Amino acid sequence: MWILVAAVVLVIVVQNASVAAGWKVERLPGTYQFTEGPVWTPWGTLLFSDIPADRIYEVGKETKVYRNPSGQSNGLTFDKQGRLIACEHLNRRVTRTEKDGKITVLADKFEGKRLNSPNDVVVKSDGTIYFTDPSYGVTPDKQELEFKGVYRIKTDGKLELLVKDFDMPNGLCFSPDESKLYIADSSNKRHVRLFEVKKDGTLAGGEVIFTFPTTGVPDGMKIGPKGELFSSGPGGVWIFDAAGKHLGTIPVPETPANLAWGGKDGKTLYVTARTGVYKAIRIAD
Repeated sequence: MWILVAAVVLVIVVQNASVAAGWKVERLPGTYQFTEGPVWTPWGTLLFSDIPADRIYEVGKETKVYRNPSGQSNGLTFDKQGRLIACEHLNRRVTRTEKDGKITVLADKFEGKRLNSPNDVVVKSDGTIYFTDPSYGVTPDKQELEFKGVYRIKTDGKLELLVKDFDMPNGLCFSPDESKLYIADSSNKRHVRLFEVKKDGTLAGGEVIFTFPTTGVPDGMKIGPKGELFSSGPGGVWIFDAAGKHLGTIPVPETPANLAWGGKDGKTLYVTARTGVYKAIRIAD
C-alpha cells in the first residue's frame, strides 16, 4: 500500500561562525510520531523508521510505506549484498530483509535469553554486523539479560558479546578505516566512547572522548567525509574531530535522534528528529 504524505517545507540557514556554519537545513514533507534509523538505499531513496507507527517509510519522488508492520524498527542499514538490516524494538531482534521480501532473523537471543531491544546497527566491510542493545523497548519485568550489551553477528551467524559495561548503548559508527568504533551511551552518563577494533573484530579500550551537557544526550552518529564525527544531540547535529573536540553544531528545529549520508553525491545529511525528517546541505566551508 502506498501512503502519500502532505508537504511541509521549512528552511533554516545556519548563521553561527563555526565549522557548522554554512549548512542549509530543510524539513522534508510529512509529520510522523517518532522518526529514527535513516539510511540511503542502494537504489537511491531514503528509508527511515517511525517507531510508534510500526512502519518503515521510503522517500523518493513521493513518500510511501516500505514495510508495515516493521516490528517497531529503529536503526537500519544495508549489508554488502544490498539487503536491509533492521533493529526491531517490538520483536527484540535483528533481522535481514531478503531480496524476495522474506524476513530472516539474525539475532534474538544471547545464551538462551532474549535480547533487550536492539537499537542501532552498522556493517563492517568484512560483512560482520555490530549492534547495540539497550532496554528502551522492553519493560523491566520482561528483561531477561542483566546488562545492556554491544554485539557483533559474525559472518558464520554466531552472535558474540563484545562489551557489556554500558548503561544505555545507542548509536555507533566506524572510523573511515574501521580501526575505531564510536559508541554513544545515552544514559545519564551522556557520553561518547571510542574503542579500538582489533584485527579479530573484537573491541578494546573504550575511553570517553566527550560528555554532553545536562540538557541532552548523544544518540545516532555517522562519520563525515573528512573523518569528522557527526552526532545527534541537544539542539541539533554536533560535529567533532576524531579525538572528540567539539567543532560546531548544526541547529535542527526538533531534537535529532539519528542521521545518515545520502543524495546523488552522498553529501546530503539526512536527520530524523522527533516528528520530522530533515536534510542538511553544506553551502559553504
